Amino acid sequence: MTTVREATLDLFRAHGITTWFGNPGSSELSLLQDFPDDMRYFLGLQEMVPVGMADGYAQISGRPVLVNLHTAPGSGNAQGALYNAYMNKSPLIVTAGNQRRIMQNQNNLLTNIDPTTVPKPFVKWSAEPAIASETPAVLAHAIHLAQTPPTGPVYVSLPMDDMDVELTDEQVADTTVVARRRVVHATGFPDALARELAARINAAKNPALVVGMEVDQSNAWDSVIALAERINAVVWNAPLAGTPGFPSDHPQYRGPLLPGRAWVTERLEGHDLVVVIGSAVFRYYPYMPGPYLPKGTELIHFTNDPDEAARAPIGDAYVTDATAAVAAILAHVTVTDRPRPPARPQPPAVTLETAPMSPEALWGTVGRVAPADALYVSEAGSNEAVLPQYLHSSAPLSHLFGRGDGLGWGLPAALGAQLAAPDRPVIAAMGDGSMHYAISALSTAAQYRIPVTIVVASNAEYGILKLFAGYEKTAGVPGLDLPPLDIVSIANGYGVDTHEAGSTDELADMLKVGITDRDRPTLINVRTTPVAQFGP
Repeated sequence: MTTVREATLDLFRAHGITTWFGNPGSSELSLLQDFPDDMRYFLGLQEMVPVGMADGYAQISGRPVLVNLHTAPGSGNAQGALYNAYMNKSPLIVTAGNQRRIMQNQNNLLTNIDPTTVPKPFVKWSAEPAIASETPAVLAHAIHLAQTPPTGPVYVSLPMDDMDVELTDEQVADTTVVARRRVVHATGFPDALARELAARINAAKNPALVVGMEVDQSNAWDSVIALAERINAVVWNAPLAGTPGFPSDHPQYRGPLLPGRAWVTERLEGHDLVVVIGSAVFRYYPYMPGPYLPKGTELIHFTNDPDEAARAPIGDAYVTDATAAVAAILAHVTVTDRPRPPARPQPPAVTLETAPMSPEALWGTVGRVAPADALYVSEAGSNEAVLPQYLHSSAPLSHLFGRGDGLGWGLPAALGAQLAAPDRPVIAAMGDGSMHYAISALSTAAQYRIPVTIVVASNAEYGILKLFAGYEKTAGVPGLDLPPLDIVSIANGYGVDTHEAGSTDELADMLKVGITDRDRPTLINVRTTPVAQFGP
């Protein structure tokens, strides 16, 4: 006879979900027993780590991935990472065990008394099967929803005694049908609407494009480049976008918009039409009063997320697939006689510096040494303002940064990204403060010999908070300076190959060795000076 566990594993196989990230507990043992050889399981020592790894893996692979958590406590520990995955629109299939059904009424140890509520609001859907035999169907429901635009995490609670329940022949036949059926997302964009919007673009005197992570997720990269070049528009990255959405070394690229109304308005001054592709309009922090756009500027918004379209305070929104919309509009956009915008000014060349070195020297050295196919994952706090000047992305999904900005995402996400792209060198750009939110990810990197190169900017402070405190005029805030942290010794204790760079030349040499080593992770700590300013 086929058990619920066997039918569940067959369902995952049918959907190509054979990579698991997790931290198992006693309520998950019945699902994980006799773990099959055709699947792989990556252990994280705290639940934020496997969720963050799965987030990075899903973004780079473009595929749903399974996360295995431990009932209510494990789900609670993972909530911050789940928030990040939700903001990143990563299709995670999160499962968590639950106490045996016969023991739940007494609220015995490890009972998740309200399992569908615990992960909310950071999942698209959550469920616990009403009866054991419905487990494969409920999981299939979750898998399809996770991949439905806008993609995102889902959550299914699995009582531990369900796994050994034997299915009847009729139930097995039903689960086989459920496992094999497809849900196909057909996309298109009406030609009449494409003509109308193309006419608005053609008539604009000085249009600008603002792009977000959906450009990477929906493979709209080439179409967006073609549109920008045909209309000679500058291209900005949306505030807190998650990926650049455009080649950062392209002469028409202008970098990320900073997340404040006044900053966005200042950057978009002089543009009579702004076309936003694959992003919210816009995500802000800190609060700034004033207009959302310069006077007289119109905005067109394309997103596959109905909520992003509904909540935007400005512009005409179109809920659609970015690739379909841009391709349809391209067919009617004429080659412009507008002058091509001047190339983006280049930052000063990096010169030899010793530690503590400037952030510009640090990341300028990383950008100079890193190979063209490098994949960056960054959670570098105040240093994020410097990174776009030096770390170039010439292909889709070459730089991930968390849209949610919940710390503890970056290091696990880098590991997941490296597993999803084993032939690309992954460089994790970290701050010494954010590094410690999920520090045990170093153990996972060492245990599974994940060859990520981790570069830590150590300025001994929560620099981003100091910059915000200055902007908000909130003096005397405690806890913004870090205690002495020996990151090299800590990483070494987890089994990672570690180094301390005393100069830009040493950093360059260490980077070359670390990137070349495809058999183990490398961490390079660099003492730096604080970032000088916040905002333009």
